[in-house]
Amino acid sequence: MPWDVKDTMNRREDFVCEAATQAVPFSELCRKFKITRQTGYKWLARHKSEGSKGLADRSRRPLHSPTRSPEHIEALVLDLRRQHGWGGRKIARRLRDLGQIEVPA
Repeated sequence: MPWDVKDTMNRREDFVCEAATQAVPFSELCRKFKITRQTGYKWLARHKSEGSKGLADRSRRPLHSPTRSPEHIEALVLDLRRQHGWGGRKIARRLRDLGQIEVPA
């Protein structure tokens, strides 16, 4: 007998379809799918606004990093690490010795 294989997207679509029928209370439906009510409402809202594509996993990578080092500093750090194999403190000291004002921590 073959295994009943379901990926995450299929389970989320099943949840949305069952929630649309309103045959069972929402809390009970969430227990059946082993999710929190908050997650259930999130999936319903995404499905309503974006359709089936909204149920896909999203990246957690930030869209903006205000404290990120400038690219030229990053290149210098990587170059020094490749050349000498130094750690952070020694690289920071070398960058200060070279006259760099913006030195990463």
